[in-house]
Amino acid sequence: MAQPKNIKKQVRARMERTGESYTTARKNILDGKPESPKAVRAAAARTGTKPGTGAKSTAKPKPTPQSAAPAIEEEELPEYPAPEHVVQYDAALWQRVLTQAGVTHPLTGQPLSQELLAGLAGGIGFTAFTHLDEDEPSATLMTRSHGEPFTATLLARCGATINERTTNSPERAADYLDAGLDAGRAVVVRVAVHALPWVADDGIDPQDTIDVAVVGEHEQFLLIDDGSGSLAPITPEDLATARASRKRDKHWQAWVPTTRGPELETLRGNILQSIEATTGYLLGHRESRSVPPHLARHYGIAGMRWLAEKFADTDSPRGFNALLTTEERINTVFDEFCAAFTETRLAGPEGLRGLYAEFLDEAAALPGLEDLAEHAAAYQRLGEQWEELIGQFSAQIDPESRAEAFTAAGHSLQRIADAEGQAARNLEQCAQGLAANLIT
Repeated sequence: MAQPKNIKKQVRARMERTGESYTTARKNILDGKPESPKAVRAAAARTGTKPGTGAKSTAKPKPTPQSAAPAIEEEELPEYPAPEHVVQYDAALWQRVLTQAGVTHPLTGQPLSQELLAGLAGGIGFTAFTHLDEDEPSATLMTRSHGEPFTATLLARCGATINERTTNSPERAADYLDAGLDAGRAVVVRVAVHALPWVADDGIDPQDTIDVAVVGEHEQFLLIDDGSGSLAPITPEDLATARASRKRDKHWQAWVPTTRGPELETLRGNILQSIEATTGYLLGHRESRSVPPHLARHYGIAGMRWLAEKFADTDSPRGFNALLTTEERINTVFDEFCAAFTETRLAGPEGLRGLYAEFLDEAAALPGLEDLAEHAAAYQRLGEQWEELIGQFSAQIDPESRAEAFTAAGHSLQRIADAEGQAARNLEQCAQGLAANLIT
């Protein structure tokens, strides 16, 4: 997707003026956000990036009053919260949906947090692919959990009652949607990104989907929470088209019919289960159905080492030094790496490691899981290391001296891989010991 020209120069200039990190400054520029103290303190909601590449989709103006009704506050479902401090899009979306349904934490009585839901879904992982032939180069970098379907795992482990439906019939889909809304609940539906009326479809893969919440009705329109911070009106016909645009998960929806939340014992078990799965996928000794064996080197810590070797290889024709020879090709690939850390779906700030550290801290508050707190600091440090690496990606690189810059990035990534491996092994051992204690 098209990016603003000289994006790196704009980002660096904004960083100097505001004190923002590279990822925050870049995200705010792409979102068109003015410079303000708020921009320094926190990243905002989802950027609307293209899944898998981090490339930002060009947004169309939202429907005007002549073509769509404004999102009237009184028409929203009661107790539905606005997006705040979104770090991982899907976990934050379900945090709002579960909060509106009245689901609470068994120990605190408070709504389940974004951090807890993200961790239960798997939290963190790593995936890297590059396509660097003579045509336009591209790169994909993801730092979200890669071993299991994120949303499906979140719903299975959160302990709430979830009403899921999938149908080939648009009429039945509309009836199922009405049933959830009539019950006073937000309904999450899966839509094709390119088919949403307020998103330009130029260059967006027709298979790219996103989950959004239907949170109310106004006149002939449905009101959609897409994480942007304001509700988007859409006609039932346009929503049906967006839901039907992909055969897989056609007309899928889910909502929370009761306020029943997780029991304490179940939540503790699910937390440990999720940690063992996450560390197992990262370390490569847990097999994932979604990862073909011949591609395993691109995932987890093995994927970090593979990418580090591509950077550090200055001799063979397959290294970045031989494949990224012009300023344009270097900027294309490195901008996509940087973009991955500013979107909030498949990656995110600090590679989502800071969010995972907060998950471990929150999990450690449960009786019997106190030892998890000892591992939060390692993931907080990893988040800082990922941010430092993005600083290297964001630097302007002279093609004539690229080998030195590539080698430095490769060494940094290798150090991260070493630290990730140690952190995962330690955390896995801790979780296994805690699980054994809970059984006995």
